[in-house]
Amino acid sequence: MCHQTVGLIARQLEEADVPTLSMTSARDITRAAWPPRAVFLDYPLGHTAGRAGEPELNRAIMVDTLAAFEAIDEPGAIVDLPYRWAESDGWKDTVMRPPTGDPGGEWVDDRVERYPDPQYQEVADEVAAAATHAGRECAVCVGIDL
Repeated sequence: MCHQTVGLIARQLEEADVPTLSMTSARDITRAAWPPRAVFLDYPLGHTAGRAGEPELNRAIMVDTLAAFEAIDEPGAIVDLPYRWAESDGWKDTVMRPPTGDPGGEWVDDRVERYPDPQYQEVADEVAAAATHAGRECAVCVGIDL
């Protein structure tokens, strides 16, 4: 599930009086979703609870994450956890890049094409979105639609 969706779900749960705390490795996406409270771990995506096979580190991250329930008193706050993935931040330069020297041949970018305008599966979805945005009722877009 994407970070933004989790943030939106967290806000809905909080409205039902269920406290939530999001863990994220994507600060900008999390900030855009504005969950009630979150912790940020500057690790590669998919490693939000730490490296596999390091139970002591995983436990420490989880303990610090749960402690944020007591520490965060401002809605939308994101607490930075103090852990580092590596001695330097060099891993960030290659984390989202294709592998080099692929012995199987040239790397092919097979990701879905991105478009600047919203894409809808059904015409009815587009009509519903237009109607919602016209009234500025979209919970996803609060603060984005101007």
